[in-house]
Amino acid sequence: MPAPRSDSRLPAQLRPITLEAGIAPYASGSVLIGFGNTRVICAATIEPKVPSWMKQQGVKGGWLTAEYSMLPYSTLDRKPRDISKGKIDGRTIEIQRLIGRSLRAVLDLQKLGENTLWIDCDVLQADGGTRTASITGAYLAARLAIQKLLDAKKIAESPLVDSVAAVSVGLFKGEALLDLNYVEDKDAEVDANVVMTGRGQFVEVQSSGEESTFSQEQLDALLGLAKSGLQELAGIQNAFLAKHLLAGAS
Repeated sequence: MPAPRSDSRLPAQLRPITLEAGIAPYASGSVLIGFGNTRVICAATIEPKVPSWMKQQGVKGGWLTAEYSMLPYSTLDRKPRDISKGKIDGRTIEIQRLIGRSLRAVLDLQKLGENTLWIDCDVLQADGGTRTASITGAYLAARLAIQKLLDAKKIAESPLVDSVAAVSVGLFKGEALLDLNYVEDKDAEVDANVVMTGRGQFVEVQSSGEESTFSQEQLDALLGLAKSGLQELAGIQNAFLAKHLLAGAS
């Protein structure tokens, strides 16, 4: 049997997933998601207008955009706010774009109407996998927000065509691991972030060797591990929505 990890998990085991709805009452939909000790507030806000570039270019439908930030106290050493640095760092921009792409991949913008869905992901506590937790929680916040549009009859049908979730995998001390925590992520020989829909279609795969290379067989093993974890996450998302959408309808 493989040796337990630093947090006593097995190689193919997700960290405990926790979900709390309504964490930001003024948002159209919000979720506090926990991947182990990583905790992220994901909020979705509906704005009844679209960006000016869409009107200028004659683009019909709605839009979705995402913002991401790590709060100063989310890490062991205080992380300065972007505003104090005078610019947004490259990592933040990359993650914002990844969250936006991931959500738009399962969203029919034509069915959203002339609305902008703002996704805000704020990291309360970081222990590895903040971007994957953000994507997984952002989908749930978006689904809750869209339900409000449906209930108010502002759109005829849900523009979401599938669910989406994300998870990290990597090679740590030569072993393939699912859902890396910070200790594993910082020392992994290879790490990857995998985004997949509920129907099993890949949205994005980000994989790189950290001063190392990896084989096709190792990549296939990592993708297989990610897929099993993402199927589990899709089930957790479905159970969460079944509970909260049913509660909202009653």
